[in-house]
Amino acid sequence: MHVPTHILSGWICGNVIPSFGPRERFFCMIAASAPDLDGLSLLGGWKMYYEIHHVLLHNLAFAVVPATLMACFSRPRVVAWIVYFALLHLHYLLDLLGSGSDWGVEYGRPFSAAVWKIPFGWEFYSWQNYAAAFAAIALSFGLIYWKKRTILEYPMPKLNAEIVDFLLRRHRHG
Repeated sequence: MHVPTHILSGWICGNVIPSFGPRERFFCMIAASAPDLDGLSLLGGWKMYYEIHHVLLHNLAFAVVPATLMACFSRPRVVAWIVYFALLHLHYLLDLLGSGSDWGVEYGRPFSAAVWKIPFGWEFYSWQNYAAAFAAIALSFGLIYWKKRTILEYPMPKLNAEIVDFLLRRHRHG
C-alpha cells in the first residue's frame, strides 16, 4: 500500500474518535505510517530494501513501542494506545493486501522469522491501491467540510485554518 494512503487512513480513523484532539489525530497518522520507516533501507540499495522492508518494523514487537510512546502524550491514554496499536496493525493488513503477492509480513520478529502472506493480495501498482488512495483522499476532503480541519491542524495550525477557510469560501461561492 502507498505511504500517503497509510497516512490518510490514520487521519480518517483519528477523526472518528470523539475524545481525540489535534495531537492524537496527528499521532494516528504516525501510527498508520510508522512501519514504513523500514523502507528507508532503500538508501542502502535495492538488495537491502528487499531484505529489510516489511521485516524490521512490520511486527508485533515494533507495534507496542510507538503505540506506548504516543499514548504517554495522549488523552485518554488507554483509548489512544488501543487506537494507535490497531492502526499499526491496519498498516500491516493493508500491506498484506496491497503490496503484491511476493511481499509478506514477518509479524513474529524478532522471535520468529515466519512470513505471513495472503494469496489474494493485489500488486502495488494496481487499480485497487489507486481506488483505496482515491477513497482516502475523498474522505479526507469530506472531513475538511464536516470537521473543518485538515491533516495540518497539529503541525501547522495557521496553514490548516487558511486552507479550511479558502475551501469553505470557494464552496459557498462556487
